[in-house]
Amino acid sequence: MTTATQAAPTPTPTTVRPSTTDAQGFPTEPRARWARRAPLLPALVFMIVVTQLPFVATLVISFFRWSAFRPDDRGFAGFDNYAAVFIDADLRASVLTTIVLTVSVVLLSLAFGLGIALLLDRKFLGRSIVRTMIIAPFLVVPVAAALLFKHAIYNPTFGLINGVLGWFGLEGVDWISQFPLGTIVFQLVWQWTPFMTLILLAGLQSRDAEVLEAAALDGATPWKSFVFMTLPHMRRYLELASLLGAIYIVQHFDAVFTITSGSLGTANLPYTIYQTLFTAQNYGLASAQGVLVVIGTIVVATFALRAVSSLLKEEASR
Repeated sequence: MTTATQAAPTPTPTTVRPSTTDAQGFPTEPRARWARRAPLLPALVFMIVVTQLPFVATLVISFFRWSAFRPDDRGFAGFDNYAAVFIDADLRASVLTTIVLTVSVVLLSLAFGLGIALLLDRKFLGRSIVRTMIIAPFLVVPVAAALLFKHAIYNPTFGLINGVLGWFGLEGVDWISQFPLGTIVFQLVWQWTPFMTLILLAGLQSRDAEVLEAAALDGATPWKSFVFMTLPHMRRYLELASLLGAIYIVQHFDAVFTITSGSLGTANLPYTIYQTLFTAQNYGLASAQGVLVVIGTIVVATFALRAVSSLLKEEASR
């Protein structure tokens, strides 16, 4: 008797549908992507209207001769305004003043901020209250802070500094007229040191405590631990703080306008642009100056964003 062998049915191939999500779980279909991005469109439109359209208008005006004192002499100037920017002696002096002001404030704020951060990283009674109070100068309105220093601290007659000097029998000094740039630097350092302190304190608190304890057990002194372990760890935080501080300080206008009114060699780029626009009424030249400042700020901001990106990647890899 023969047994009939029944052939096994051949399996039908199954169609593998491509995944509709990427590695992070976000949808890859165009309709799904746009549905996910739709809530962000109003913010994007608002940002373009508020920031990009004025910059485009400034860029267009920078290529025109446009002065309120010569309304009939208005026309296309090409790159003449940009050429005037580079050959103007006052503008070159303001560029140098801006560099000196920015570098001085950033370096001093970093030094004081690092010292305060090291103190706040220690445990002591009332540390949380001190941490809250240390940020107070950064929250003061810049114009109000400049007025405070001009009239309550630098005033040669009833200012705080000369009053303290009088207690010791020393003669007071007219600080603004004798040290014009130094008075602005001191006021900005007072206001920006808390900002640096917060960033550097976050870096100090991200250190590995076990590594520091092991170094102490191996005989490392606090100074060697700071130089060979803390400073290398703080490098990215120092870079981030200095770049962010430079972005803001290079555009600072309030202290220069309030304390010295740009006199005595303290006029920086923002104040020079202000004079060109509101005093000389030269809209084309002021727009060219503004465009160059924006380009320089973008260059600095690019390095700042790279520092932030590398810092976030380093923290994510832990």
